[in-house]
Amino acid sequence: MRSDTPDQPGTVAELGEFSLIQRLTGGRGQPPSTLLGPGDDAAIVVASDGRVVASTDVLVEGVHFRLDWSTPEQVGHKAVAVNLADVAAMGATPTAVLVGLACPPETTVELLDGITAGMWKEANRARAGVVGGDVVSSQNLVISITALGDLQGREPVTRSGALAGDVVAVCGRLGWSAAGLAVLGRGFRSPVTVVSAHRAPEPPYEAGAQASLGGATAMIDVSDGLLADLGHISAASGVAIDVRTDLLEVHQRLVDVGTALGADPRHWVLTGGEDHALAATFPGPSEVPEGWVTIGTVRRGEGVTVDGRPYEAPAGWQHWR
Repeated sequence: MRSDTPDQPGTVAELGEFSLIQRLTGGRGQPPSTLLGPGDDAAIVVASDGRVVASTDVLVEGVHFRLDWSTPEQVGHKAVAVNLADVAAMGATPTAVLVGLACPPETTVELLDGITAGMWKEANRARAGVVGGDVVSSQNLVISITALGDLQGREPVTRSGALAGDVVAVCGRLGWSAAGLAVLGRGFRSPVTVVSAHRAPEPPYEAGAQASLGGATAMIDVSDGLLADLGHISAASGVAIDVRTDLLEVHQRLVDVGTALGADPRHWVLTGGEDHALAATFPGPSEVPEGWVTIGTVRRGEGVTVDGRPYEAPAGWQHWR
């Protein structure tokens, strides 16, 4: 039933806070890691390891998403995905998300139904629960997600463990979201596979634990761009990282889009953010797990280079610049 029918309120102001919470959370299933879901002052989530991995991201309409570019379901999907990717990047298994939602009173119930549906679907894909949160009135639509994860006895994989002699590998797509953003920015809506990569990223959640078990020495979620995020590993570990372009896959679809837009698809792969692939360092080629692709090496020194030389263009996204 549509939210603008006479039988139910059309806006959140008409529905009210507690009815909205019940609408967004009621009748949903939870994974075994959720011991107590929405409905109390706080949720209870399994932490069998004794340690909880936690991360928070905030998404603001007009900055992180546009409702003229994405459906509400895609916005909800993205909000969850970008947060759970950070949990996976620590080598943990996602367990739960908490949702903070701020919106104007005239926001339609139908819009929030769609955002919520996208959140639950993506959380289910990661085998995590949506266990609680808060809703408040605001002038702008803002979504804040806190993601939780369980290390399950594994040691966390931080940014600071890379060593000279390691190899660099990635798991997941690179450059697709940047290509999709470029397409949308030109006023187009196709090719759909590229545009969808920007609207609804698909992090390889299970690859984080896989990398940890494979002996990864450092790892990061590629959210701001491959070179920018490898720069965080370089700085935290006190090492130099060199990326080899002959090892980077540039999918033919990105080549086609780049040709159509007059852009270099390799630049998207090197610097494009929001694909939420995982990048990690491993002691050697034999330790790189199946499904990961080796793209470079770790050396003594500092900074990130491409084919042995500094990259001339900006390495990735930065806020306030």
